[in-house]
Amino acid sequence: MTRLSAFFFILTVSFFFSQKKDTAVLISEVKIDAYKKPVLFMTSTKSVAVVSENLLGQNPPERLLEAVNQIAGARMEERSPASYRISIRGSTLRSPFGVRNIKVYLDDFILSDASGNTYFNIISPKLINRMEIYKGPESGDYGAVTGGTVLLQTRRTDHLSAGVEIGSYGTFEQHLDVARQEGKNFFELFQNYYQTDSYREQSAVKRQQIYVKDRFTYAPRASLNAILLLSDLDYETPGGLTLNQMESDRKQARPSAGGFPGAKEQHAGIRNKMILAGISHETAISSYFSHFLLVQGSYVDFKNPFITNFENRFERNFAVRTHFNFEKNWNSISLALRVGFEGGNQNILVKNYNNNKGIPGSPQNFDQLKNKSGFYFLSQKLNFNKKLFTDISIGLNSNSYEWERMYPVSEEGRVKFKEQWLPNFGVTYLLGKGFSIRGKIGKGNSAPTSEEIRSSNQEFNVNLVPEYGWNKEVGIRKQFGNIIFIEGSYFDFRMKDAIVRRQNESGQEYFANQGNITQKGVEVLLESKNFHLKNEIFSSFKFRFSGSFYDFKFRNYQQLENDFSGNEVTGVPDTTVNSLFNFVFFKKLSVDYSHYYISKIPLNDANSVWSKPSLISNIRLGFPIQIDGAKLNVHLQIQNLYNTDYVAGFDINAFGSRFYNPAAKRNFIFGAHVEF
Repeated sequence: MTRLSAFFFILTVSFFFSQKKDTAVLISEVKIDAYKKPVLFMTSTKSVAVVSENLLGQNPPERLLEAVNQIAGARMEERSPASYRISIRGSTLRSPFGVRNIKVYLDDFILSDASGNTYFNIISPKLINRMEIYKGPESGDYGAVTGGTVLLQTRRTDHLSAGVEIGSYGTFEQHLDVARQEGKNFFELFQNYYQTDSYREQSAVKRQQIYVKDRFTYAPRASLNAILLLSDLDYETPGGLTLNQMESDRKQARPSAGGFPGAKEQHAGIRNKMILAGISHETAISSYFSHFLLVQGSYVDFKNPFITNFENRFERNFAVRTHFNFEKNWNSISLALRVGFEGGNQNILVKNYNNNKGIPGSPQNFDQLKNKSGFYFLSQKLNFNKKLFTDISIGLNSNSYEWERMYPVSEEGRVKFKEQWLPNFGVTYLLGKGFSIRGKIGKGNSAPTSEEIRSSNQEFNVNLVPEYGWNKEVGIRKQFGNIIFIEGSYFDFRMKDAIVRRQNESGQEYFANQGNITQKGVEVLLESKNFHLKNEIFSSFKFRFSGSFYDFKFRNYQQLENDFSGNEVTGVPDTTVNSLFNFVFFKKLSVDYSHYYISKIPLNDANSVWSKPSLISNIRLGFPIQIDGAKLNVHLQIQNLYNTDYVAGFDINAFGSRFYNPAAKRNFIFGAHVEF
């Protein structure tokens, strides 16, 4: 044993024996909601990660990237401020921007539209109190996606707070959150304003948001829930750079080239106004039977001045979800059954004009697209003798759309995809207290979204079909006393008819089904409890490590005369490692020190261009001050602590090698948050 390893061994031993007993809930005893199918994390059959309040606290005011990227198997990318992509056990092959192939719910309600697109960037991180991320297909309860599902949860208990933050590049954020139980009503009002000039040219952001919800419990086992979300998001898009352009000037927006004007000259950006309103009802019909019904609608006014055109998009969305539930407990068996339906309609009017420096010019194309999607599902949850747990489901999924070109010519059509039966089977066995093993097999199916059917090249891709595949996985969860929790999982997902992105010489995108993909991976998590130390200076400490190790390969992938079979999947790093250390000094000063390592990434399908590996670190200092009945929390965040040159989101398969969207160098955020 070397002197260094001996020192760390002595330090570790003394550290563990100097701690006080932690009375907090064990990590293995955390409950997940699983969309109204609550279960202990340790006994869940699903591959799920919980993003707690501690992880959410790592985010800067504009994004959830830092929290999501602490989760093994999940990765959030930022092409430019307010332009985000999320991949769960997969790639962003289909997502030049936005969130696709992932189902997103906000409390009871559905953020994803009928085609599968989600405007994730309209949500302020300050609104979210907790997240659950489900990795891989969950077609029984959540519908047909091959990537995964994200559940966003807002406040469920009384809360009154307000805060303000200022930072580098003219960053300013203000929020107010009021949640209160008044008689039979639980009411929440959340308001947020955020703006920044950002690091690069042509990348300013402004977002305003109001969220209102009310839960009216009008009977002991019956409630009525309503929400209203108003969001106004306006952000500029600087565009991708070539490697030479990035090395010459990281802050520049995409310059003019090849007869095309630059992003700044064309005032490139996104202006997205969205209204979402919905109502849901839960009631117990008897001691065994209950019913849930949700109805919601949304309207989107979307403007996108781009290099080659100015797009206006108007979206009307309607969705419904309903299910009947049966639950009964016997001496050694607990059984829950659910049968239901979720469906949605979407009507989109798209108008494209010439872009005259941010002003609509002569018309190019006027189109209408109507999407319909739905799935019937039957699911079962069984607990046998508190040892064996099963979650078995089957869903029948359907998708179709109608398209119409109204200008400059008149033509129309209808496409209906083949209905898909999507089974899922999961089982967990509890070997002992704090020790479980699990296995899972399931099929996923993901239809093209509206922006893939009618992409920015303004053509209808009627030959595009859904991608689908089978996922198999095994996992283990182990709690070591009251100290350490570990989790490991291995999955093997075989995707067919994978949808991939292409770009033409104008930078306009289109999509194609290109062969099959084999996705194999190992994901690990190591997390400690909060150790309280017998030390007036060093008061407490906890840590968290997670990692993803992937082998994703194209199979039977032919593009014109090029054969890319055997190549690594574009946009996917084979290794990511994340860490978070939480320290408390003097029983007051908290220090959160995080790292995010990502290996090199293939930037095109030919694997001829790769990114460099990167290691990013952030640190957050917080200090609470008690003022009568209020608690003031003052904090300082330093993002990109090591001042690394890196890219937080690449434009994969970009025409002209414009792969790079440089991220900000070291920057600072100072904030104050008061809770009453």
